[in-house]
Amino acid sequence: MPTTQATGTTRTGRRLVWVAAALSGVVAAAVFLAIAELAALVFARGSSPLLTVGSFVIDIVPRWAKEFAIETFGANDKLFLLISLGIAVLVAALVAGVLQYLRPPLGVILLVAAGVFAGATTITRAGATPLAVIPVILGLAAGVTILILLSRRLPRRQRTVDTDGDDAPAAFDRRGFFRIAGISAAGAIVVGVGARIVNVTTSSITAIREALKLPAPKSTVTIPDGAEVAVDGISPLFTPNDKFYRVDTALTVPSVDPDTWTLTVDGMVGEQVTITFDELLAMGLDEYVITMTCVSNEVGGSLLGNAKWLGIPVRDVLKRAMPDSDADMVLSTSVDGFTASTPIESLTDPNLDAILAVAMNGEPLPLEHGFPVRMVVPGLYGYVSATKWLTKLTVTTFDKDEAYWTPRGYDAKAPIKLSSRIDTPRIDKQVPTGPTKIAGVAWAQTVGVEKVEVSIDNGDWQSVNLSTAINDDTWVQWWLDWDATSGTHYVAVRATDKAGNLQIEEQAPIAPNGSSGWQRTLIRVG
Repeated sequence: MPTTQATGTTRTGRRLVWVAAALSGVVAAAVFLAIAELAALVFARGSSPLLTVGSFVIDIVPRWAKEFAIETFGANDKLFLLISLGIAVLVAALVAGVLQYLRPPLGVILLVAAGVFAGATTITRAGATPLAVIPVILGLAAGVTILILLSRRLPRRQRTVDTDGDDAPAAFDRRGFFRIAGISAAGAIVVGVGARIVNVTTSSITAIREALKLPAPKSTVTIPDGAEVAVDGISPLFTPNDKFYRVDTALTVPSVDPDTWTLTVDGMVGEQVTITFDELLAMGLDEYVITMTCVSNEVGGSLLGNAKWLGIPVRDVLKRAMPDSDADMVLSTSVDGFTASTPIESLTDPNLDAILAVAMNGEPLPLEHGFPVRMVVPGLYGYVSATKWLTKLTVTTFDKDEAYWTPRGYDAKAPIKLSSRIDTPRIDKQVPTGPTKIAGVAWAQTVGVEKVEVSIDNGDWQSVNLSTAINDDTWVQWWLDWDATSGTHYVAVRATDKAGNLQIEEQAPIAPNGSSGWQRTLIRVG
């Protein structure tokens, strides 16, 4: 009996040491991230290792993975990425702790390799300065120190005589180990979380945005009678800012102060031009109503929205720089390094309202929608036109330059496809028998919607009622009065634009230039 008890005690002690070894790696990683976050407050606010690595992952993941994340998680795709990174860091930290116990200094080597990788992703980010890598260096030094201190508190592995003949740990100073681990972990949580909160709150420009007073527009858009219909479940004529879709490559929303913001126009120009925010506003604002659509929008999807914008025509800004006649593209650049390739004719055509927007639905641009200045170009998917947090316009050619999404499998040019959507009744909601309405929206930016048709249970196509269009750059609402009978019904919708083009029936994926197809859905009546 005593031998059995001793063996059980030995095994319990061995398991505890393994747990402690893994824990040492986790604590070391936590200290690494916390000190780096704290140092970022002093040297470079955008150099948090977790965020720079996350941004790097966004840049390198394959197209199918991006599409899956957007389709599955929508606006929460970046939260999913951060959670996934956190899990990956946890697993790597556990491995580092165990390796340091088994084969020192392999754990330290793994931690250093992670630090070098984080430093590389930091220093190569758009706008990074040499100081940006300092937080990673300081965090790495602190993490390595903690890992070594904790691993030395673990008992050295040695041969002991037990019934299994296995390696067993010598005496383990549990109190000393867990004291250091506890203090380090608590400190990491306080410092790391505190530094992140301070980083966000002190670098936030929310107060600046809220205090910003934009000049009144020179012109406004008249909303015609009948532009919005009163049908339960239909998309509102104007999409509220907090409901407007957001798809971009920024893991964290950039903070750009209008007082320091500038826009540079360079490339194939007669004269390089730099404009401040005040100079941009002094050019005079006009109001526009434009529907935007994301290339990631599936047939029947929600990645589009309609808004009132205040802005300045892009052509007026480009005119100051005198673009070369051989140029056929403008490469717009965001402060976070994102780029979009826009045909120059879409920006200089006097009949197209391509703008540098500063306001959205009656207020300065929301931070997540590009404050203080973004591009809005009717008729083009956002990935080739709608650059947020705009900082540069480079006049160039498609042969010479390519934008962020082009090498990732998307076309360099991408006009929005004519499409339509059923908003109500929803497939997940049963409607009662009797009079009801089938309704939704349709869009054909720069051309306009001529008619929308609905087919019920594969029957004849029926023309539906249309709202009064504000202009050809916005969506229209549509509805059909229907006497619903009990059962499950199959409904399809299609649109025709003012040029006589019928919405493409053939199904196509979102890559390389936007999805196509007629939306078909089910309506349950009972």
